[in-house]
Amino acid sequence: ILVKPVSVTRIAGRYLAHQEGLPKLPVPPLQQTCEHYLAALTPIMDPEELNHTRKLLEEFQKPGGVGERLQKGLEQRAKKMENWLSDWWLQTAYLDYRMPVVVHSSPGVVLPRMEFSDRQGQMRYAAKLIAGVLDFKSMIDNETLPVEYLGGKPLCMNQYYQVLSSCRIPGTKRDTVVNYTLDKRPPTHITVVHNFQFFVLDVYNSDGTPLTVDQIYIQLEKIWNSSLQTNKEPIGILTSNHRNSWGKAYNNLIKDKTNKESVRAIQKSIFTVCLDAPMPRVSDDMYRTCAGVQMLHGGGSRWNSGNRWFDKTLQFIIGEDGTCGLIYEHAPAEGPPIVSLIDHVVEYMKKSEMVRTPMVPLRMPQKLRFHITPEIKKDIEEAKQNMNIMVHDLDMKVSVFSHFGKDFPKSQKMSPDAFIQISLQLAYYRIYKRCCPTYESASLRMFRLGRTDTIRSTSIDSDKFVKAMDDPNTEKVALLDKAVKAHRAYTDMAIRGQAIDRHLLGLKLQAIEDLAALPEIFMDTSYAVVLHFNLSTSQVPAKTNCVMCFGPVVPDGYGVCYNPMDTHINFAVSAFDSCQDTNAARLAQALEDALLDIKTLLEQTPKAKL
Repeated sequence: ILVKPVSVTRIAGRYLAHQEGLPKLPVPPLQQTCEHYLAALTPIMDPEELNHTRKLLEEFQKPGGVGERLQKGLEQRAKKMENWLSDWWLQTAYLDYRMPVVVHSSPGVVLPRMEFSDRQGQMRYAAKLIAGVLDFKSMIDNETLPVEYLGGKPLCMNQYYQVLSSCRIPGTKRDTVVNYTLDKRPPTHITVVHNFQFFVLDVYNSDGTPLTVDQIYIQLEKIWNSSLQTNKEPIGILTSNHRNSWGKAYNNLIKDKTNKESVRAIQKSIFTVCLDAPMPRVSDDMYRTCAGVQMLHGGGSRWNSGNRWFDKTLQFIIGEDGTCGLIYEHAPAEGPPIVSLIDHVVEYMKKSEMVRTPMVPLRMPQKLRFHITPEIKKDIEEAKQNMNIMVHDLDMKVSVFSHFGKDFPKSQKMSPDAFIQISLQLAYYRIYKRCCPTYESASLRMFRLGRTDTIRSTSIDSDKFVKAMDDPNTEKVALLDKAVKAHRAYTDMAIRGQAIDRHLLGLKLQAIEDLAALPEIFMDTSYAVVLHFNLSTSQVPAKTNCVMCFGPVVPDGYGVCYNPMDTHINFAVSAFDSCQDTNAARLAQALEDALLDIKTLLEQTPKAKL
């Protein structure tokens, strides 16, 4: 009932053979997780609370006790299922989550600014981009997508099969995801939105060949010319509301047959293209930040927030002023597959068009109609107000750190990711004089249907280093080296399926499934604190000079995403204005200072000491 099962039998091509060769996600040993959990708590809890938790963990691990029973239950589940975690994770992390997907869940991606500033340029670019995505789709459809590897091990490619022709569907208590790729007649259209009006654009000819760039351009021109009026109700803004409110509004909206058909056409489409109105002009140093919020929420109801269908898995955003990027609904996939799609499309768009366009007249793209009752109008007004509150509350800073990139940490034989994470720990510590729970996503794609686990960047070693960094009397380099190595070690543990977060979640959900009393370790203050991620971070490397951005996951936290290039690093830092204690620009600046200070530290220390 929840979602179409993910493990669908596809044409037994390379995809299936490849997937079956992947190992299943392991269940880590109970004692190991308990030990690592205590270590993770050490830098963030006071000794008294830590002691209390230690006792609870001892109790939990007793032979024949609760922990052992739940562990056995999990191990049974792992035997029976393709992946013991993936369904649970999809539900708890996404579909049960009731905050709006905008800002709180869906990441945006800012692409380099384009050189056009008029509708012709905008539509030319959109046409090439659409052709590029269709080119990527043909690799998915023919199962010729090159398999990705991490440290010599093949990765699960399932997420690539989930991002096209799929959509989230709101419910009043929980959402679902539908995927139309496996229908008897898979979708052959995309949705294009302009001035809040939605159009169905068929992107394949009757013989199954994709339209050429010129043909797509002609069709986009027709769409543009038949959506010039700007006084339309922004029906798409409904998708930005709190999930329960949108679920109610949705049920009400689709009572009407026309509305239901229009909504279905959007949900079924391969992806959505948003042709945006230009944003207010800003200075060059503010440009990236404005583009970032443009991708995350569209700038509010007066700008482009209604020019979206936020439940759609993939939406490409192309502004008349050259601002380009995308936003994706997070339930079906993580950042890396999305980024490799972007990398492919960007490369594709550099090629010149060789195909001669057949001179066949094309059908007019179909405009989707909506009947707006007074009740729906009221829902739209409510969604507008909530969106504008969100827009005012998001504090964002997108910046390019230009002093060095991956090249410097590599020259020091250090992992660039660990180097950046330890710098972030230092930046946070300098502002708040304390360490905080930090989430960095680790890919579990070495395993069948693997999603993510948490790399806990705050460690006993990072804690020692950040406290020593500004104390003139300590030997810092050795501490830095230990902190970087500890981060590297935790990362390796996480990608091998041995981290603690998903295991603890599994034990907790197993207890709920068994209808047993919730073990005390999950009612403990420590458990609440350790899951309150003041820093929610992600490295999303791309060949393209882009950066992903997302909102914080707690009211007093930060979202930090970065793309380390060879000689520079793209950063996006977000916070909420409603929190007096956080400030995105301040953390971004502190991070820049920390990166430079650590570099100086390493350069001032003679190599012999290392």
